[in-house]
Amino acid sequence: MPVPFSVVSIRDFYAFEQHVKTCRAYRGLDMVPQWYQVPVFYFSNAVAVIGDNDPVWAPQGSSALDYELELSCVIGTAARDLPADDSAMDCVAGFTIMNDWSARDLQRAEMAVGLGPSKSKDFATSLGPRLVPFSDLKDCYRDGRLHLNMTASVNGKQYSQGNSGAMYWTWPQLLAHACRDTELRPGDVLGSGTLGTGCILELTPEAVGGWLNPGDVVELTIERIGTLTNRIVERPR
Repeated sequence: MPVPFSVVSIRDFYAFEQHVKTCRAYRGLDMVPQWYQVPVFYFSNAVAVIGDNDPVWAPQGSSALDYELELSCVIGTAARDLPADDSAMDCVAGFTIMNDWSARDLQRAEMAVGLGPSKSKDFATSLGPRLVPFSDLKDCYRDGRLHLNMTASVNGKQYSQGNSGAMYWTWPQLLAHACRDTELRPGDVLGSGTLGTGCILELTPEAVGGWLNPGDVVELTIERIGTLTNRIVERPR
């Protein structure tokens, strides 16, 4: 299904402390102090965006496909050098669900070099099923955060659950950082990063029965926005 807006660029942040702490702890690592100083992000591939009910397959050479449950905002009005307060939200057209698909085996190799992620991420990013105007969600907006329940299910079994209000960094902070010394334009997408418990990597494949495989159906649901559904298929030859 077509994505309900044109995507110009994707910046994906790392804004949920629980997700970062848990994933680092599995590798025997403490939190990086700099994580609390700046809301970091990476650029993903706008060309690889897919929509609700579109098929997904693991990229070449990967056998560790993972989903990532995220909330994302879409820019509606150009902005530059915004302040990190609620006035920054004036440039936001609305919010949608993001599934930041990840090939974890490729990602491990890339991140070991100290640069990336790249090919472990840019094969697919799901957005949808609709764009909900920020004006329709203002009753859920407090302290710079939207407070919406979020869940992820695989084959009808719930894997992930949490609330978008648990973000450490606020949306105005993400917006201000993204447009510092540059311009945000209509169609730019900013992802929140993965909700705590919002991926198999964090839950561990051992606990949930493995990585995603052809035939699996992944459903990401965010209150007031809907459900974003994708089926895993074999990689086309």
